[in-house]
Amino acid sequence: MPLLLCCLLSSALVFAQSADEKAVADAVENFRKLMIKPDKAGLENMAAEELSYGHSSGLIEDKAAFVDDIVSGKSVFKTVALEDQTIKIAGDVAIVRHHLMADTFNNNTPGKADILVLLIWKKQNGQWKLLARQAAKAPAK
Repeated sequence: MPLLLCCLLSSALVFAQSADEKAVADAVENFRKLMIKPDKAGLENMAAEELSYGHSSGLIEDKAAFVDDIVSGKSVFKTVALEDQTIKIAGDVAIVRHHLMADTFNNNTPGKADILVLLIWKKQNGQWKLLARQAAKAPAK
């Protein structure tokens, strides 16, 4: 009986982790969509109050500056594609890494983004909230 109980508990933990990984993947996809079609309420709901948002240029923004940057049109994403995404759950924290490629239109200038991104999500009141983000320029191919 103890062996059966142990197997059942192990299975439950695997399923719980899978559910969390799916929820985080859904949160990342929601974020990707919000980058293309910004919605202030959606961005504010997605981000933790303590958000630290790092750009590949070295600029670091808090939640208010991050939301304003996207909603005001200062940062404009025409397309956003994510590749090679990994998600690791550690308790109530999720570590997400991916390669982001985007067509941008910042300061009325068309451009391209090719960056590697680290996202830290924290489960708060049952919802995954973006706590931190850091981007780095992708190495030349």
